[in-house]
Parts: sequence; structure tokens; C-alpha cells
Amino acid sequence: MDFQECIKFTNENRTCYLATVDEEGWPRVRAMGIWFADDKGFHFSTHESKMLCKQLEKNNRVEVCFYAPNPGGGLAPMLRIRGETEFIDDLEFKRRLLEDRPFIKKRYGVEKAEDPGPVIFRIYKGEAYLWTLDYNLREPEMKRIRFGE
Repeated sequence: MDFQECIKFTNENRTCYLATVDEEGWPRVRAMGIWFADDKGFHFSTHESKMLCKQLEKNNRVEVCFYAPNPGGGLAPMLRIRGETEFIDDLEFKRRLLEDRPFIKKRYGVEKAEDPGPVIFRIYKGEAYLWTLDYNLREPEMKRIRFGE
């Protein structure tokens, strides 16, 4: 697997579980939907009032796990990504976010990209690896794919 395959995997399997660290040092995991992935990283959105946003402001390191459902049942591939995040404060990006995700307008009362509330962040640097049942009990042998360096 290479970085382009990681991008493809996440864009095809959009639900993931993202972990941050709270103010007391405890891990916090939540299900999220990725906005999109590209050569610059893995892009997400949240709201400025959420704890997720506050946790990223204090500690920009995260881990995220994407899962590809197995139609036959049983364990299926999981793509794990750990890395550093950065906030993206760009009006064109926010306009695109509101076009791609119209539910944000309704949920948060946002009319235009200049309105406060929506926050965009991406995992821009880190490493990823694809876990399959073949690597069960052999995780250290798995190839790590570094990106954003």
C-alpha cells in the first residue's frame, strides 16, 4: 500500500473513529465522517464550540481508524493513521465545505463562509498502515506509510 491507496481507502470508507486527548490526559474517541482526503492530507470539519476543537488546539496529535466493511462478515481491513493536525482558515475552503456539506448550514445556522462556527482541520503529517487479519499478532511487521514530510 502507498499513500495514494490510503487516500482512496479513506474516500471510499468515509466513517472513521478519531482519537484526541482531553484536558485531563485521557483519550477521547468519536465516530466522524471524513470530508475528503487528497495529497495534502485527511480533511475533516467540526464546530468551534465542540470539545474536539478545543482538544486539537491544545494537542494537535490524533489517531484515526477507518474500517472497510466485509460483506462476507468477519474482520475486514482497517486503515490506521496517526499524525499531526492543522486548522485551515481559508474562505474558499469554507465555501466548498458548505457546498459539499449543506447539513452544516441547517445544523449550525450558518449562511455563508464568513459566518463563525465551522472549523476545518486536516491531518497533514504522520504515518498510516493497513491492518488485515494476515497481520494479527504481527503488527510490528506492518509497513508504515509516512506522509507530509
